[in-house]
Amino acid sequence: MNNIRNFCIIAHIDHGKSTLADRLLEITGTIEKRKMRDQVLDSMELERERGITIKMTPVRMEYHPHGTVNRSPLTFNTEGKKSRVNSQQLDSEGFILNLIDTPGHIDFAYEVSRAMKAVEGAIVLVDATQGVQAQTISVLNMAREACLTIIPVVNKIDSPLARIPETKKEIAELCEVGESDVLLVSGKTGEGVPGLLQAIIDKIPAPQPPSSQNLESGKGRPDGFRGLVFDFKYSNHAGVVVFLRVFDGTTKKGEKLRFAASKQIFTVLEAGIFAPGETPVDSLSAGEIGYITTGIKEPGIASVGDTILSAKGVLQPLAGYDRPRPVVWASIYPGSQDDFTGLRQAIGRLRLSDSSFTYEEESGGLLGRGFRCGFLGMLHLEIITERLRREFNLSLVVTTPSITYEVVTKRGKREI
Repeated sequence: MNNIRNFCIIAHIDHGKSTLADRLLEITGTIEKRKMRDQVLDSMELERERGITIKMTPVRMEYHPHGTVNRSPLTFNTEGKKSRVNSQQLDSEGFILNLIDTPGHIDFAYEVSRAMKAVEGAIVLVDATQGVQAQTISVLNMAREACLTIIPVVNKIDSPLARIPETKKEIAELCEVGESDVLLVSGKTGEGVPGLLQAIIDKIPAPQPPSSQNLESGKGRPDGFRGLVFDFKYSNHAGVVVFLRVFDGTTKKGEKLRFAASKQIFTVLEAGIFAPGETPVDSLSAGEIGYITTGIKEPGIASVGDTILSAKGVLQPLAGYDRPRPVVWASIYPGSQDDFTGLRQAIGRLRLSDSSFTYEEESGGLLGRGFRCGFLGMLHLEIITERLRREFNLSLVVTTPSITYEVVTKRGKREI
């Protein structure tokens, strides 16, 4: 684990997180230059249309500071799929860098908080033309609460509008560091990015196993697998695919694991990493970030923040996530009541990839049966309804959004 670094990029919206991630992928050789495109980690159609990050995206990079490239060779497994050997076979001069690119908009702050639980460090990015803004302070406070190692970085230094000295002073005061500790980079040209990579290796600590107080009984550290689920996706063919950070042990295809909350036991159909696409590996070990294909297709078994354990392990579950608190509510109905079952399935599957919205079934007079949904903001509502229309080909009726408010009568009586 000494050669692994796990980190995320956090910033106010439009401060250049995804562009900086592009340069990191390019310099480490994770993606060939001929295959590069802008915002390569923003794979969703809506993200590319609007120019914003909606979903956090994990990616694994292999970095050789001295330029000796010795990438783990691609091999082929029994099904003929490409796979890559695990990090334990990486040479001692190389480093595994697990990056999670996060959204910047406040409506997707729950995505950011989940990403922070899976890493040890955070790059706090500030636009040299904008300076410190509201979400910069918000995400920095979240990183401090998560006890992450913080690397302050000023981006867009190549812009003719850049206010480098003022911005550098602002972020240094905010992060309580000297101005010499603030790095200057350009996500567009790549200037300063090699120095940032070296700072990630030097400053962000290697992953460590959780405290032994999480053991059920006895002394020492017993064998067993333990990983934190920080995201999902659903595949019609393979069922639920969980994205997880491994804290203890090793797992591979064919092993039996269980969800701590639902106690459901499943067999690992595939274990892999994000390189940046899903790439099967021989095994996933402590300190790594990857995915596991579970084959589970029933709703409600897997949940974000749950711990995956060995089927017969003695390790206790990890601390999960706080529940998101919706602030905007709207009802969603199918255009035709014949599509109600399809809408229920669509919302259930969408919630696997975005667990920050809530829903419950309701019946609304002329509109028939639908769902009362809670969102983290107006943009969140807009994105969810648009994804339901596009990804599941549904015709929807969405009611006027409402918020929780307090009424004070003229007599001074408060009514919630």
